[in-house]
Amino acid sequence: MVQADFDRRVAAVRRFNRFYTKHIGLLREHLLESPFSLTEARVIYELAHHERTTATELGRELGLDAGYLSRILRRFAKHELIDRKPSKSDGRQRFLSLARPGQRAFAKLNRDSHEEIGAWLGRLPKASQNDLVAAMHTIDEVLRTEPEEKASFLLRPHQPGDMGWVVGRHGALYAQEYGWDERFEALVAEIVAKFIKRYDGKRERCWIAEVEGENAGSVFCVKESATVARLRLLLVEPRARGLGIGTRLVNECLRFAREVGYRKITLWTNDVLDAARHIYEKTGFRLVHEEAHHSFGHDLVGQTWEREL
Repeated sequence: MVQADFDRRVAAVRRFNRFYTKHIGLLREHLLESPFSLTEARVIYELAHHERTTATELGRELGLDAGYLSRILRRFAKHELIDRKPSKSDGRQRFLSLARPGQRAFAKLNRDSHEEIGAWLGRLPKASQNDLVAAMHTIDEVLRTEPEEKASFLLRPHQPGDMGWVVGRHGALYAQEYGWDERFEALVAEIVAKFIKRYDGKRERCWIAEVEGENAGSVFCVKESATVARLRLLLVEPRARGLGIGTRLVNECLRFAREVGYRKITLWTNDVLDAARHIYEKTGFRLVHEEAHHSFGHDLVGQTWEREL
């Protein structure tokens, strides 16, 4: 009788697996009508969540056979989806990261996945949606064998709707945390409008950080001159602070500016923004000028920081 009860539980789990994989489309040859299989999309997802990683680390995290993963990475390299850079400490290892085409591919996969899941979840009444999510949390808690890690995040290029979010969150957060008035929000709106109208895709970039599918941070790298880039609008949501997002965003700006040929990067901030100044110091910027000013309803000290590339 005990064995029979256990066999019924095994059969129930298998039945659920068959139903669920069919229901969310995992049996299709390509995920979300993309050119990628489920495994390939999962590799892209992991790469998007790492500033850099190695094939060994990827294989361990995903539980993939080394030969199978190697074939996937060769295909990605052939289509210029990934960058490979040799490790300075171990010549046998190469650091992997998503190249610009890979970032675009991930952004589309991420957006399409959100829309597809939203479509079938939206067909359920709200109470059923809550029941489903609660059941999934239960499955996650029962099967989790390792302590929960810090929430992961990813960086992606900007897409429609992001500029409004950047303006709105800057206005709300700086009013809440520093008491700045609506003139600061107007300044941010001017900056993002100029960025979109004059966007130079070869020498400028915006990155949006996401945590669990929601925008959690931003930074811009814009052209100041032929040899100088400017870092602008670094922001990290309060709920996402402590994850390393701010440092990752700044480092991404530095990497990009260096790769496209800028020789120096500069930024302007205010001395009251302690967390941001700490990141700038940690990533190699140096303070070159300070000047008092009255803006956004407050007496402030503006600062110019620079870093050679």
